[in-house]
Amino acid sequence: MSDDAPVARPRASLAITGAAELVTCAAAAVDLVGRVDGGVVAVADEQVIAAGTAGEVERAADLSGAWILDAAGGVVAPGFVDCHTHVVFAGSRVEEYAARVGGADTSELALRGIVTGILATVEMTRAASSDELVASAAERLAGMLRSGTTTAESKSGYGLTSEDEIRMLEVNQRLREMQPVDIVSTFLGAHEFPPERRRAAYIDEIVSEMIPRVAEEGLAEFCDVYCDDGYYSVEESRRILEAGANAGLKPKIHTDAYSHIGGSGLAADFPAVSADHLNHTTEDEMEGLAAAGVIGVVMPGLDFAVAHTRPFDARAMLERGMTLALATDICPGCWLESMQFVIALACRLYGFTPAAALRAATIGGAAALGQADKIGSLEPGKLADIAIFDVPRYEDLAYRLGRNAVRTVIKRGQVVVEASRT
Repeated sequence: MSDDAPVARPRASLAITGAAELVTCAAAAVDLVGRVDGGVVAVADEQVIAAGTAGEVERAADLSGAWILDAAGGVVAPGFVDCHTHVVFAGSRVEEYAARVGGADTSELALRGIVTGILATVEMTRAASSDELVASAAERLAGMLRSGTTTAESKSGYGLTSEDEIRMLEVNQRLREMQPVDIVSTFLGAHEFPPERRRAAYIDEIVSEMIPRVAEEGLAEFCDVYCDDGYYSVEESRRILEAGANAGLKPKIHTDAYSHIGGSGLAADFPAVSADHLNHTTEDEMEGLAAAGVIGVVMPGLDFAVAHTRPFDARAMLERGMTLALATDICPGCWLESMQFVIALACRLYGFTPAAALRAATIGGAAALGQADKIGSLEPGKLADIAIFDVPRYEDLAYRLGRNAVRTVIKRGQVVVEASRT
């Protein structure tokens, strides 16, 4: 065969055309989002096989038998990757939230008999059946999907016993099987301390019982810990993360949310896959995290929901070379399903450009889950997780406030959301 013989083009099953613009969010995009006027995406089965200009895609893929999906002048982008969530929980803390926004402090809430914080949710989650946990989380995931999220991390952490932590991770498995959003499971037994156990005994249980069982049963990919004042110390966190790593669970860390005790330094030393919250992280620590390749996960919605007195400094993190990811942190204290709202907050309140925010909500989130080679951008070989937005420019996701702009969501090459336009 001649070296000049034409190479057979892969046959596309789906081609998305008619976009005002395509944003690939490709890893090497100089403009951060890989913007292509009138761009086209070709899909075969579950994967993207070509993305770019119409000419580039036609040269790379055979579109002759493809179903043509008209983006109708909208924006075609990767599905969002929500890399930090507590989407599995029972009950509501609306009474606490309403009292706090009305100015009540913790002591007043106690006088009024309102149970608050993580332990309030632990009590409600323990009391719920697994079926109830599945149903409530599935409803939230459906809202996330309608807003363009195609992959979500889901943490345990509202059980705080071996039985209930395992049960939460088993709920993750059921959710993975029953609805379109891909679930990445994280073990967070070190979220708080159960009131009925002594501190040292509970840490021993995490290390000696929970982590081995989670690993043996393949229930999680990551081990997380809440390293902050009043929660787990740096040394306690190190012990838990080392136990997780020894069992094959990759490390993540909640840290610097409400105090500065050295958790970011631990994350860089380890190194962790991601360090999340980072409100009190110093500039030197930001440089250390950047050098270690630790992804910084920041959550504008959480800071907004709790009226955080020290918002995270995203601009400083970016200037010091950190790769950032955005996440909803959906939980009882921040009931937020929309990554579009997160993007809007990130741009207006935290100094992100729309391009930086969209990148952080897609391939940045994928990097925080160790999956940037599989999801988070529209590049050949990656999963065809795609959102089509009913706006003419990607910047409108930051500009048009409070509106779900999703027209269509495609998960693994299949349309799973198709919003009516009236």
